[in-house]
Amino acid sequence: MLESERIESPEEELKRADHLVFVSLKYTRTCDVMKNAIKRMIAAFELAFDEYLEEEKLNKTLEELPTTAKEKMTLMKDLLGSQGRKYFILYNLLKKIDKAEYVALEEFRKNVTLRVDIGKPLDIKMTHLNDYLKTTREFVAFLRQKQK
Repeated sequence: MLESERIESPEEELKRADHLVFVSLKYTRTCDVMKNAIKRMIAAFELAFDEYLEEEKLNKTLEELPTTAKEKMTLMKDLLGSQGRKYFILYNLLKKIDKAEYVALEEFRKNVTLRVDIGKPLDIKMTHLNDYLKTTREFVAFLRQKQK
C-alpha cells in the first residue's frame, strides 16, 4: 500500500465501509463488495483499538503496547470491561466471517446473501451489514467519548 493511501483514522475506514454498503453494494449486489465492507469494519475496529491504546500509553496507564491484534483485543477487554462487550462480540464475529469460506447466493439480485460457516451456517444480507456498520460506528464514537 502506498503511503498516500494509508488510512489514518477509524472514521476514514468507516467512510469507505459506508460507501461500500450504501453505494457500491446497492448497484453491484455482489458478495465481494460485502466481504470488502466487512474488512473495512474490522480495520476501523483495529484502528480505534490502536488509537485508544496509544492514548492510554501517553496518559501513562500502560507501559507498553501489545503487538498482535489478539493481544490488543484482550487488553481492550480488560480496559473497557462490560461496557465494550457487545462491540467485542461483533468484532469477533466479523473476524470469523472474514476468515470463513463463503458461498454467494442470489448475487446481482435484490436478496444478495453471503453464506458462511463459522461453526454454524450464517447468512449475511444487506440489512445485517447495515447493522454491523451502525454498531461499528457506535464503537468508534464510544471510544472517542472515553478519550475525552
